[in-house]
Amino acid sequence: MSSEPQVLHSEKAEFSGGASNSSNGGWKAFLLFYRKPLIVLAHVIVFVAALTLAFLFAFNMQLLRRWAVYPFPILLAVILPVKLLVFARFDQYRGWWRYVGMSDLLQISKASLVSTVILMALWYSYGWFGYTFVPAASVQSVQEKLHQLEKQLSEALTSEETLHLRQQYYNLKGLGNLLSVSQLSVLRREAQRLAVNCQERLRLELEIERCVEFQKTLEGVIMLDLFTTIMLLSGLRMLIRLYHEEFFAESRKALRRFLIVGAGDAGEALLRELMRHKDSPYQVVGFVDDDPAKYRMKIHGVPVLGNVEQLPQVCQKYSVDEIAIAIPRATPKQMRRIVQICQGTKLRFSTVPSITDIASGRLRVSQIRDVDINDLLGREEVKLDIEGIRRFLTGKTILVTGAGGSIGSEMCRQVCGFAPKCLLLVEQAENPLFYIEGELRKAYPNVPLETLICDITDRIRVDQIFDWFRPEVVIHAAAHKHVPLMEINPGEAIKNNVIGTMNVADAADRIGSEHFVMISTDKAVNPTSIMGSSKRIAEMYIQDLNNTSKTHFVTVRFGNVLGSNGSVVPIFKKQIAEGGPVTVTHPEMRRYFMTIPEASQLVLQAAAIGKGGEIFVLDMGEPVKIMDLARDLITLSGFRPGEDIEIVFTGLRPGEKLFEELSIAGEDMIPTVHPKIAVWKNISRDRQFLRTHIQKLIEAAYTQDRRRIVELIKILIPQYMGESGGGASASV
Repeated sequence: MSSEPQVLHSEKAEFSGGASNSSNGGWKAFLLFYRKPLIVLAHVIVFVAALTLAFLFAFNMQLLRRWAVYPFPILLAVILPVKLLVFARFDQYRGWWRYVGMSDLLQISKASLVSTVILMALWYSYGWFGYTFVPAASVQSVQEKLHQLEKQLSEALTSEETLHLRQQYYNLKGLGNLLSVSQLSVLRREAQRLAVNCQERLRLELEIERCVEFQKTLEGVIMLDLFTTIMLLSGLRMLIRLYHEEFFAESRKALRRFLIVGAGDAGEALLRELMRHKDSPYQVVGFVDDDPAKYRMKIHGVPVLGNVEQLPQVCQKYSVDEIAIAIPRATPKQMRRIVQICQGTKLRFSTVPSITDIASGRLRVSQIRDVDINDLLGREEVKLDIEGIRRFLTGKTILVTGAGGSIGSEMCRQVCGFAPKCLLLVEQAENPLFYIEGELRKAYPNVPLETLICDITDRIRVDQIFDWFRPEVVIHAAAHKHVPLMEINPGEAIKNNVIGTMNVADAADRIGSEHFVMISTDKAVNPTSIMGSSKRIAEMYIQDLNNTSKTHFVTVRFGNVLGSNGSVVPIFKKQIAEGGPVTVTHPEMRRYFMTIPEASQLVLQAAAIGKGGEIFVLDMGEPVKIMDLARDLITLSGFRPGEDIEIVFTGLRPGEKLFEELSIAGEDMIPTVHPKIAVWKNISRDRQFLRTHIQKLIEAAYTQDRRRIVELIKILIPQYMGESGGGASASV
């Protein structure tokens, strides 16, 4: 089937605003089909009206024969083609008038100004060179006819005869003035040839003065036409827009009552966009803003109702259904304040795009979205040494383990942005690998990719991949990271996090990779869990390996990332969607949070500045109380914490701590060139001791004997504070 009817249908829908009423379809289709000719006709009518107004203004709003009979139609015959061509050049016959904005009005002004400049040039050229195409005999003939009419007027006997002759005289007077201007340059030359005081020169100078006066009069008309054209065309387009906004706005039903936080430029733009779209589901009831000067002011007829602290009262008084935070530069702290003020209300929260997206033109202010927890916990944009990272990655073969996971997949996205020679995606789970491969091939079609199914505990398969592709940079993100599950399955934590890391690190050392970056966790600091301990042992192994390897081995530690697989935010969202309750382990539990892109960028930055052997620690900011996080998520979902959705405390699970220890300040920290990255000072273990006990730990891992595993962990990590009993039987 041809696509042309579908395109026409789409255009009709846009023209008619999506209306499907059959009684209106006929004339709307007619208007669409003849749209451009009708727009041109509308411009012609406006140009005629604008010139008429210009003459009326120039002659004190008097409709006089001396300009209406000859000068007006003759000037109109020149103005119309000039304006039609100029306005066409400025694409004034294509835009949708119902969406008119300041840019359209600016284009109207530009087109009008250019037209006026051309008309003024033509008018003065007529005064200089008009004699070449206006015969002097024609001018003389009109002048003689005027003298005859003057004589007849003086001899007229009746008022009817006088009126008739006067009408003829003034009709011809306008034509005579217009033709006389064409002879200006001739009259000036003749006057200059005559003696200064002779009667003929005086007569010619009076004639020149009369012509110049008329020339200036029409010059004023042309200038007035500039302003009347802008006024009428802009007014017509604004009327069309107001018709669509106001007429259709009145016919809407069951609209959501909408309150805008922020009565600045973004708030005004959002209101204007919502008013313009007749199918918008919102009725804006007002603004709130902390600027006291704006209180009780109105923007497009919508009042500022109070400040942010008064949000609950304003929302209750005006039955608000949804709040839009129209502050593109709002910090997470400001966003959190607004949401927390509204706790206890059943409101939905939206926000406008960031100032970067608006300024770049990717998004409009009206493209609002739901406020996400990232908006409340996000941090300032990370400033990176792009050139340093580019030297680290560009043109190299990069291998990422755990490429289908939340951190690994983001590492792949970040790496692709630096044009690697080849990106190797190593992952055990086939479905996540399939999805990230599809995403990357679409987003980065020029980056060569290899998708490799591999269990990193399988040394033969790991060695095979390294021998085939010989990666220059290895980013090791694969890990078991779920604390309670690893307490139940301690042997699996050791196998994946320790044996897997050893296999990948040994392979990188054997083939001579340039860099190896291991992604670790804050739970490796004074660990209380099997998972945290396994990551700390992996850190110790690669740090020791760095001492004798040509490969630069570094570790990067950070805390929780928002939205990662198995993290608290997706769990809370699922519990809220199911109607609750939301389960929190302890009212005082706190965690550090970082967005996945920020963590990935800082990992690359740390890797680029690493010399080998460092354990880098990322600045995670301030810890967040999990109880507050749960309340904010419930509020963002439009429910009331403790009323619509209950919060239940379940107690600490095996291996969990109330507070994670991760700080880049202190005696055991060395600052780096990047303010958000520090190096942890630690004392390395003896290689023989380390490897002997790691081997014993690996042997215990295959037995799943938790007590034996914990005993060996305590030998390797004296700071370990976990329990050897419980959590699992000796054999699972």
